[in-house]
Amino acid sequence: MTQTPIRPTHDSPTTTPSAHTPASVQRADTRIDGAEITRLLGGRWWHLRSAARDLALDPRMRKIEGLTHHEHRERVLTQLHLLTEIGDPLRAFPARLGGQDDHGGSLASFEELVVADPSLQIKAGVQWGLFASAILHLGTAEQHDRFLPGAMDLSVPGAFAMTERGHGSDVSGVLTTATYDPDTDEIVVHTPVEAAQKEYLGNAALHGKAAVVFAQLIVDGVNHGVHAMYVPVREERPDGSLVLLPGVGSADDGVKGGLNGIDNGRLWFDHVRIPRVNLLPRYGAIAADGTYSSPIESPGRRFFTMLSTLVQGRVSLSNAATGSARMALAIAVTHAEQRRQFTGGDPQEEVVLLDYQRHQRRLLPRIARTYALTFLGAELLERFDDVFSGRHDTDEDRQDLETLAAATKPLATWNALDTIQEAREACGGAGYMAENRLTGLHADLDVYATFEGDNNVLLQLVGKRLLTDAGKEMMQMDVAGTVRWVAARAADTALHRTPLRRAAQSIRDSGSKARSAGHLRSADVQRELLEERVETMVEEIVMGMRSARGMSDEKAFEVFNSHQDRIIAAARAHGELLAWEAFTDALSRVRDKETFEVLRTVRDLYGLTVIEDDLAWYLVNGRMTAQRAKTVTSYVERLLARLRPHAKALVDAFGYSPEHLGAPIAGPGEAERQQETREYQRRLRASGEAPVDEKTLRAQAKQESQDARAEQPGAPA
Repeated sequence: MTQTPIRPTHDSPTTTPSAHTPASVQRADTRIDGAEITRLLGGRWWHLRSAARDLALDPRMRKIEGLTHHEHRERVLTQLHLLTEIGDPLRAFPARLGGQDDHGGSLASFEELVVADPSLQIKAGVQWGLFASAILHLGTAEQHDRFLPGAMDLSVPGAFAMTERGHGSDVSGVLTTATYDPDTDEIVVHTPVEAAQKEYLGNAALHGKAAVVFAQLIVDGVNHGVHAMYVPVREERPDGSLVLLPGVGSADDGVKGGLNGIDNGRLWFDHVRIPRVNLLPRYGAIAADGTYSSPIESPGRRFFTMLSTLVQGRVSLSNAATGSARMALAIAVTHAEQRRQFTGGDPQEEVVLLDYQRHQRRLLPRIARTYALTFLGAELLERFDDVFSGRHDTDEDRQDLETLAAATKPLATWNALDTIQEAREACGGAGYMAENRLTGLHADLDVYATFEGDNNVLLQLVGKRLLTDAGKEMMQMDVAGTVRWVAARAADTALHRTPLRRAAQSIRDSGSKARSAGHLRSADVQRELLEERVETMVEEIVMGMRSARGMSDEKAFEVFNSHQDRIIAAARAHGELLAWEAFTDALSRVRDKETFEVLRTVRDLYGLTVIEDDLAWYLVNGRMTAQRAKTVTSYVERLLARLRPHAKALVDAFGYSPEHLGAPIAGPGEAERQQETREYQRRLRASGEAPVDEKTLRAQAKQESQDARAEQPGAPA
């Protein structure tokens, strides 16, 4: 049965041309299928996303602005208990324990909790996505039976004790020790120095009863690297209060820049003893006779394999951040479609904000980028589900998932912060009011850029993977092949940095701007420009780092460090290419022709603004002439005008109702005020009682004076 596309039920307030409309603003001659776009953006689990958003409408789940951090913490803890009653936080857990073995669906639902309150999303992530998941993925079936029920039903709130005061992103360097004592068959967990205190842990300050602690495992004097273990930290008294167990210390981090519904704090341990069987032994175990064994021989590979089981944190943060960007854009565009400011061609009518080119420049490219990152996030979630469901779970699959997550999370979280801030400014003073959510979203999302891996560190990991792959390609070449490769790169570099390439491009550009713009609209051309940027960046780094071969570790680090900034830039370019490809792939699934044309224009706007932002690279490296560079900017401006009529429909397709957004500025109030103002002014003009504007009076007097002089005898004709 063919499903009839559902058309949007609204019309943009500015779809009808009027005298005040700037000439540069185009009007929509097509209507897009908003329902199809909503499903496309939601990916495989769009129905679960919709259900989770509806759950976020429950007043008990909504964030209340202005609470103290103590009040906010208790409210969020209550909300977590509500989730266990009316939500579905256990979807990813095994069916035999009450779950559904649905890893992708679980994250899709979890990510949407940001609609209700980012603190709720993160505290839920700490409990079920980190604490309970670490037990699930690193523990045995016996440990699942022993530890998971309490973690799943929230009778045992837990902390994820990985980060230390002295070691954040460098997890392999943590200083907490876990030393096996064969005499008692126990592991002694100890914090040797202040820098080894576990820091910024959700549930550590107040609510946590246990923690999964990451420490250097020492057996018979040998350090086997970082391992995880289940450590009780508090016990409950008969009156319901919690007290720290002997040897466990805790401190409250207090008020933070955002996410104050989470009781972040520090934990430390003074020779705390736990049973040997509390070690989570999937990748490293201690037998009853005190011997250590691991299925992975290499300590380095063992460590990264262990961390790969916890990649869902980066996946969920990426998509939750992009969801926050979508909400910010929905608020800002709705406001810009209603708010009027300054008169244009008609002195009696003020211009709608979104009709100004500068306002379009502020918001429309961010809509395009957020669409691209939404599609990239959907692809990341598919990859995650493939690995964790076991359908595609090879070592290579896990490495690819880690790399994709490390590339996506920085782009998504930086985009969220940039978009929320621009949306706030685009809404003027109203955007600064807490009730309109934008300042709160920015404060809560700020830390997303540095937790679950600092963004720059993650991009460095991506860059290393790009260099490794490029190095493998070179290793497979024989001497003659390597010489030819180097010669080809040298010739390519020479071609692009000499007038020959520029002259050829100038000849192709000559004739008309339309021909050049049409060239840029080609998907093949955009892909080539984006791919070539990544490939050239990586190849130049590889060539520059060849000298490090055979050097001492100290000298090799100096060479690497001198290329670090370029490595991160190449990784970011790689992420932007992946987002463009994800968007392009999504276009192939669009059924409605008019919707396809509009979305292709959004994709073009994303691709060309990425290129425009790095025009200096294309010019310096001879990939583009100055004339072509100018065409990029002029064509971007043309795309802005083309998408202007569809801006409201594009953000409506995000699927958030005014109730979801919870921002009065995105409701009907502004439009009603504007309509009331216009009617008042019309009535006043029609009544004849409107006061005369001083400028009009002066102009009339000047004209009368000129007319009087012209009528005098002898006045020039």
